Amino acid sequence: MAARLLERYNAEIKPALESEFPKNKTLTAKLEKVVISVGAGEAMKDSKLMQNIEDTISLIAGQRAVKVIAKKSVAGFKVREGMPVGVKVTLRGENMYNFLDKLCSIALPRVKDFRGLNRNGFDGRGNFNFGLDEQLMFPEVVYDNIIKTHGMNISISTSADNDQEAYRLLELVGVPFTKGRA
Repeated sequence: MAARLLERYNAEIKPALESEFPKNKTLTAKLEKVVISVGAGEAMKDSKLMQNIEDTISLIAGQRAVKVIAKKSVAGFKVREGMPVGVKVTLRGENMYNFLDKLCSIALPRVKDFRGLNRNGFDGRGNFNFGLDEQLMFPEVVYDNIIKTHGMNISISTSADNDQEAYRLLELVGVPFTKGRA
C-alpha cells in the first residue's frame, strides 16, 4: 500500500505541484512526518488504561508508541513530575505512507456523517492538524479489547512553505477536505 502512494507521489503529485507552484524542483512540497498523539487525561492515574491506549495507538500506527512523561508538576491539573500524561508515535517513510493511505481510504469513510476535514487546521507554515473523536474507525481495533474510547490528534508535517501549497499537496494525496469556501 505504501509503495502505491509513494509511486503516485513521484508519478502524478510531484509533477502537478511543480507545474502549479513553479520554483526549484528540490523545493517541491513533500510529506515529512505524521504524529499521532493522545492526551491521557483521567487515564494517567490508571496504568492498565494507559497501557491499553498505548497498545491501541501502536496497533493503528503499525509502529510502537511511546508514553509521554510530565516534565514538571502542575498542581492545578494534579500532575506530578514523572507521571505519564499521554501517548504519541511519529511516523516517517513507509509507515507514514501506509498510515495516510489507510486513514484516507478506509478509516475516514467509516466515520458516521463524515463530510470532510476542516480546512482551518493549517498552521501557516504548511502543517495540518486535526482531531478524531474515537479510535474505533480503524479496522485493526477490536471493540472487545477497548477499555475506554478515546480520541487522538493527528499532525501532518510537510515541507511546504505556505498553507496553499500544503493544502494542494494533501488534496492530491487524497485527504478529504470539506467542500465549499476555504
